[in-house]
Amino acid sequence: MPPSGPKSMTGYATLTGAAEGWSWVWEVRSVNSRGLDLRLRVPDAVDGLDPPLRKAVQAVAARGAVTLSLKLTRDEAAAGPALDPAALSGALDAVRQIEAAAAANGMPLAPVRATDVLSIRGVMDPGGTRARADVTALRGALLADVTDRLLPAFDAMRAEEGRAMAAVLGAQLDEIARLTAAAAAAAEARAAKSGDALRAAVARVTQATDAVEPERLAQELALIAVKSDVTEEIDRLTAHVDAARGHLAAGGPLGRKLDFLTQEFNREANTLCAKAQSADLTRIGLDLKTVIDQMREQVQNLE
Repeated sequence: MPPSGPKSMTGYATLTGAAEGWSWVWEVRSVNSRGLDLRLRVPDAVDGLDPPLRKAVQAVAARGAVTLSLKLTRDEAAAGPALDPAALSGALDAVRQIEAAAAANGMPLAPVRATDVLSIRGVMDPGGTRARADVTALRGALLADVTDRLLPAFDAMRAEEGRAMAAVLGAQLDEIARLTAAAAAAAEARAAKSGDALRAAVARVTQATDAVEPERLAQELALIAVKSDVTEEIDRLTAHVDAARGHLAAGGPLGRKLDFLTQEFNREANTLCAKAQSADLTRIGLDLKTVIDQMREQVQNLE
């Protein structure tokens, strides 16, 4: 199965359900986080929910501060006193045995009334505690709601936001690529102008004095050329654009990868500005930094 597209770390979903004499409201929400921070808020009335819930959330979310909460309500009709059939049968058997033993010993007893039987401990289940103890079916219904309805809706919202963010990131990468090409052109134009200016300056120096050694002059000229050369920065910016586009196309969790690339983008743009020695190249470098900052804000929301 191919990896899914990029997802946002923010999402929300809620649903209601009812079964086994209970009604409930599930709610899941998530915001940005460095890793997966899962918080479960479920009542103690149903045990055994935590492990499967954690596993289900981890199957759809790799990053984000996710809060999953459950509000569980006992239906009034099911919450009243409940008759325990097994306990009733046992109580009636015991009454018959006692009556038979009393009659055999010449000690007949007064007729047993229904209220006498109901007062025997265990026959009635006040408040439905016995029903609450058997939560297997309820737990299954709750987990099915989460895995079949709640989390798919939650994941769909995050995926929809992720697709919108991917489109924005794609446009920003296109702009970075355009500015990088413009920087390359500006660097070539600067090289032609700076070469003429440098040659004129060297000519003035050599005409004014014979003290300049040719070897030292060549070293200084080479050093100036290296300090002002932006070829490596432009090449790395181009490579970073290709890498970012590859990550977007591959899908899956890519927030950390793109965050690292935006740092690399910013480093190259800073170096480009430092080496500019040209108003046009400086302007392009500053435009690059603006787009990169905007891109990084978007990346912070990606899973």
